[in-house]
Amino acid sequence: MTLERGETLLVTIGIPAFLLVFFSVVNVLPTGRRHPVDFLAPGVLGLAVMSTAMVSLGVATGFERSYGVLKRLGTTPLGRPRLLVAKVAGVLAVEVIQVVVLSAIAFGLGWRPHLVASLAICGELLATAAFAGVGLAMAGALRAEVNLAIVNALYIVFLLIGGIVFPLQRLGGFAAFARLLPAAALSGVLHPTLGSGTAPGVEAWVVLAAWAVAAPLVAALLFSWE
Repeated sequence: MTLERGETLLVTIGIPAFLLVFFSVVNVLPTGRRHPVDFLAPGVLGLAVMSTAMVSLGVATGFERSYGVLKRLGTTPLGRPRLLVAKVAGVLAVEVIQVVVLSAIAFGLGWRPHLVASLAICGELLATAAFAGVGLAMAGALRAEVNLAIVNALYIVFLLIGGIVFPLQRLGGFAAFARLLPAAALSGVLHPTLGSGTAPGVEAWVVLAAWAVAAPLVAALLFSWE
């Protein structure tokens, strides 16, 4: 179902790939790096997680709920637990494809990271739980059209103040607020682990872990199947 939705593939793979290529070639962002791709690649890998776990999952689930699809699937032998497991597995499968495609593009643009792969993977798994929780919380509580608008608005906000295309230090007074959000926390994990090869600060881990626990709990409390 995921692969058949062309708009989903555009959001999850097309837009992150375009941003990575465009801003790596056209050096207009204040990244503070000699080669913009060194800053952009970790941020775009974080953006890809957000695109899949929050936007794609949240929007699709919201419309499935609105059309009664979730209610009908929940009464079949598939059942609700298997349905949720399938959705999570679909998200993780798309994320693997994203990492492979975006990493290949970044390497082609000259990205040569010093990897701490285990920490980067942990960060992306925590972020997947956090963003999926945010997306499902809105999908399960709001009308599909309202959910669509809010999810896309959040996507833009996280893109701009999440340390993805601009370093947090460039945000001025917004930086302190941005660091409390999951997008900036994920950037705070990925930039060291996929850039300099160092361990991230404790603050980023704490914020990301808090969102990874709190957001799914809120989603479970608010979610209604119809």
